[in-house]
Amino acid sequence: MDIFNLDRKTAIITGANGGIGKSIARGFANYESNLVLCDLTLTGLEEFAEELRDKGAKVLVIPCDVTNLNDIKNVVNMTLEKFSTIDILVNNAGITSKRTPAEEFPLEIWQKILEVNLTGVFMFTQEVGKVMLEQGKGSIINLSSAASQQAVTGSLAYSVSKSGVNMVTKAFASEWAERGVRVNGIAPYYTDTPILAAIKEIDKEFMEKVISKSPMRRMGKPEEIAAGVLFLASDASSYMTGETISIDGGAQARGI
Repeated sequence: MDIFNLDRKTAIITGANGGIGKSIARGFANYESNLVLCDLTLTGLEEFAEELRDKGAKVLVIPCDVTNLNDIKNVVNMTLEKFSTIDILVNNAGITSKRTPAEEFPLEIWQKILEVNLTGVFMFTQEVGKVMLEQGKGSIINLSSAASQQAVTGSLAYSVSKSGVNMVTKAFASEWAERGVRVNGIAPYYTDTPILAAIKEIDKEFMEKVISKSPMRRMGKPEEIAAGVLFLASDASSYMTGETISIDGGAQARGI
């Protein structure tokens, strides 16, 4: 038996139009999984879905605002209508903001970041979890951040939101473990995505500092984050729940 096998599993991925989201989707597509790609921005996502279909995956693209409960319920209903089951949820959607001193951090930005990064994860986990509890099985993976474990200067709301995600992971995992539903997380360091590439152009000094502090002297690759997600989605991690795995090139080991 291949404990890493994800053939024909049904997975919902939020934030699927981003760099990490696409790498996660490609990973599942290699197993010809049933994929539900959700994002607020759909530009280019249907074309990406065709790429995955060419690999043998069945793909459903659904617009979704993770702060809107009706949108979330629609994703759940459409997934069940199309595939009859939900095996995996990847809470990948998230936002950040420009670096701002704590004493100047705007309340409206604070509220928006927590709404997307934390409340969105709570609502999606709760709604999909109801289905998984009825099934008696399922795996939920929450994308956290190295910033959840070490405060990042200028990123107050982001650090707090991701720290909250870690506890959401533990709390749901604790309640649902004996009912067959696992909840785990991934905490990446800075990852080489199109968004980070844009930041690199705007603030080269900051990104050079980020890379110089990394024990491996580089950022992570999206596919390296996706590998951790696939592991947690598979039966290879069947005795794991409530854990948040750092994929950070040794950043936490050095206390960065």
